Amino acid sequence: MLGVRKEARDLHLQGLARWDRGVPPPPPALPLQRAGWKGWGDEFPRRVAAVSVSCEVPGSERMTEVLDLHGQDSDGGSEEVVLTPAELIERLEQAWMNEKFAPELLESKSEIVECVMEQLEHMEENLRRAKRGDLKVSIHRMEMERIRYVLSSYLRCRLMKIEKFFPHILEKEKARPSEEPSILSPEEFVFVKEYMDHTETHLKNVALKHMPPNLQKVDLLRAVPKPDLDSYVFLRVKERQENILVEPEADEQRDYVIDLEEGSQHLIRYKTIAPLVASGAVQLI
Repeated sequence: MLGVRKEARDLHLQGLARWDRGVPPPPPALPLQRAGWKGWGDEFPRRVAAVSVSCEVPGSERMTEVLDLHGQDSDGGSEEVVLTPAELIERLEQAWMNEKFAPELLESKSEIVECVMEQLEHMEENLRRAKRGDLKVSIHRMEMERIRYVLSSYLRCRLMKIEKFFPHILEKEKARPSEEPSILSPEEFVFVKEYMDHTETHLKNVALKHMPPNLQKVDLLRAVPKPDLDSYVFLRVKERQENILVEPEADEQRDYVIDLEEGSQHLIRYKTIAPLVASGAVQLI
């Protein structure tokens, strides 16, 4: 059974199964390219700092979507990245694991989510055209359900954190410099604002209006607990890091510096390695 599931994963992620005979395989995904390289401007006349994700679906043509990340000119040193389907799913799983184990709300990976959803839609269309009773159909459907579970679990985890820490998330969003990316997707931002308004209205109608005038206001920033950034997390190092400053656990102790070797695993305070999680240098497990 494990062998069949592994085969199913490989078939889906690498796009090896072909539903229509005579259809040539899609061209290989382009490697990581920097904006401004020769020939790159011909393919994308409007050069933007973006992630280009190649979504290859069995039995379909190669699909490439350019997703604007920062809104900066590519001459400023930004990169354009092309991902294969296997790399796309790996990025989704990494975002899911980080979001699941981080005590705070991380930056939204809406570009990856949108591309995965689009790929699933194309997969579903191709499966409808496949022959009934074909073993490959059931294998691909099983893999699609696995990806849907990861995707829905990732989004549910973010919604749970938004509902739990909504006043602090909004306060952080207000204090965010304009040049920094938002941790919320546009849909999440609308949701958290409405959730804040509805919570205040509910508290007012149920309790506050029945209290004395001097008690009819509530500070949600003080009433709602903050994310516990001092909690400990397990992590795996993806890129070697040097001179990581670790704060002492007791007042009588001193700060000390450690090196994180690639492939090593650690149990460490989240606040210490939060920037490394955001940059992708470490993976929470």
